[in-house]
Amino acid sequence: MSDIFFSDEYFMKEALKEARKAFDADEIPVGAIIVSGNKIIAKAHNLAETLNDVTAHAEMQAITAAAEYLGAKYLNECTLYVTLEPCMMCAGALNWSQIGKIVYGAHDEKRGYNKYKPQLLHPKTEIVSGIMAQECASILKDFFARKRNK
Repeated sequence: MSDIFFSDEYFMKEALKEARKAFDADEIPVGAIIVSGNKIIAKAHNLAETLNDVTAHAEMQAITAAAEYLGAKYLNECTLYVTLEPCMMCAGALNWSQIGKIVYGAHDEKRGYNKYKPQLLHPKTEIVSGIMAQECASILKDFFARKRNK
């Protein structure tokens, strides 16, 4: 397969599929995947409502699944694709995992880690933001509009 199929947009579309699963389950629609060597090794979406667990964010679920898949706690050769800017809790966990790269879609003006502590991530972690930001923000806006109209 050509590398064109393995662009940031390609993997963000996969993260959006996870966000749609969360949306359908009445969870805040955030999806995450972790990639190693152009292979998806973890897929996750928010499960906070389902599990009654405030720590069950998509990123946290993906970190755990990727570490289990690799049999290692450090993800320095991996890339996280997530539809929404990580919160401080997730940024802290990503720091501890030493993730190599984070690609996120929509900015989180209220709770994103950049608002509070942008240096929270590991110093070697590469950050890319705004990939498919409109699509990533749209699913969140639709979700909350639906909630307000109920």
